Amino acid sequence: MKLLIRPAPEVAIKSKPVRQQQMRQLRQNIRKLLARLDYNIRVDGSWDRVDVELPDGLGLEGPVIDELVRIPGISTIQEIGVFPFVGIDDVCEKAIEAYAERLSGQTFAVRVRRHGSHEFRSIDLERSVGAALLEASNASGVNLKKPDLEVRIEINEETFHIAHRRHEGLGGYPLGTVETVMTLVSGGYDSSVAAYLMMRRGIRSHFLFFNLGGTAHEVGVRQVVHYLWQRYGASHSVKFISVPFDGVVAEIMRSVNHRHWGVVLKRQMLKAAAEIARDYSATGLVMGDAVAQVSSQTLTNLNVVDRASDEVVLRPLIAMDKQEIIRIARDIGTEPFARNMPEYCGVISSKPVTRARLHRVEEDEANLNPEVLAQAVASRSDAMVSSLLDSITTPEEIELVQTPSVADVIIDVRHPSEEQRAPLSLTNNQVLKIPFYELNQQLSELSGDRQYLLYCDRGTMSRLHAGHLRAEGHSNVKVYTPAA
Repeated sequence: MKLLIRPAPEVAIKSKPVRQQQMRQLRQNIRKLLARLDYNIRVDGSWDRVDVELPDGLGLEGPVIDELVRIPGISTIQEIGVFPFVGIDDVCEKAIEAYAERLSGQTFAVRVRRHGSHEFRSIDLERSVGAALLEASNASGVNLKKPDLEVRIEINEETFHIAHRRHEGLGGYPLGTVETVMTLVSGGYDSSVAAYLMMRRGIRSHFLFFNLGGTAHEVGVRQVVHYLWQRYGASHSVKFISVPFDGVVAEIMRSVNHRHWGVVLKRQMLKAAAEIARDYSATGLVMGDAVAQVSSQTLTNLNVVDRASDEVVLRPLIAMDKQEIIRIARDIGTEPFARNMPEYCGVISSKPVTRARLHRVEEDEANLNPEVLAQAVASRSDAMVSSLLDSITTPEEIELVQTPSVADVIIDVRHPSEEQRAPLSLTNNQVLKIPFYELNQQLSELSGDRQYLLYCDRGTMSRLHAGHLRAEGHSNVKVYTPAA
């Protein structure tokens, strides 16, 4: 089978050099990601399309399409059946196989394109295929102007193609065709959606996390960042940077008027982010602010916050309401992370200012010890997002079980999207599907006299959560690591 990929319409209207660069990058991204499924997948193309040819008989169609619909820069993916051309009757038979069931109750039109010389015209083949489909299906009729479904056929000298199902892509630009940015992430709805929208626009993004006091929060943020990168940005290597910011928070609370705490905290983050961004060649900062969502996000306060840095600050959510943000988070799979993300609420003013004046905020900031912010920036740590979960440590040593006892209950803690792609099925053991973000709530409802083995593909998430559960007193939790 072949797949015909069209870029987002915006790519087609670019100048020739820009279009060539973007299509070259798109092919490179597709080639890199599909190679993880099979090195024999061929990726070629031209100025307005990418052609993907799959090896026969390996059942790669589903996994490949699942990968393609998550690659920025793709508008549509069309499944194409390729057959040797032996005659019009054979074309009609293949069209019936592909479309007869799908045409039930639908109007249709047959569109034919020919390349080369043949003993028939395109309209002759359209009429023959149309008549065959009408006879073999329950189609409601032919409608050449506004059909419910188009049957597209392309004839070459020795082969012909029939277009099958069409899939919508992410749109946007190919990742890596726009500059690099630094996205400030907290793990909540806003920052994860903002990061996704930047990647969809073709912008390579490092992830910057300000730890305000707690390992549990950082563990949660690492998980959502890795998930976002794995699903939407894995064609490019990026970093996760963690800055210990609890000292800065304490200094703000000691030295700043409480009404300015939120605005000053944002300004300190922006100052630190601008300095760190330069070390990673990032040309902009991304924040998840939506205007008037909270007191620090009034237009007046956002203006005061932005004066803390000379870097451009991008806010892709600026005009969205919360329900729209949550809907996108649900669509891209980050909603469960955000809903269960541990939060730190140490900087809450009783009467936060909504119309801060720059000179008064700067006067308050003058009371801060600049060494505290400098020390936080200097103490930052970074890790490649691709290996982010490998660097998570658990609070306790966890026993690994390769062969479970019959009475052991296996808990599949993977995200539902991962579990659906590769379901876990065991003959002798009960398997419960409890995503990691629901473990704490549901484990207390399970029997205390059974042994539970947590499972995930790589063993990282299962060890992490088993460690935390054992630290909380659940001694009947271990990790299932089946032998390869």
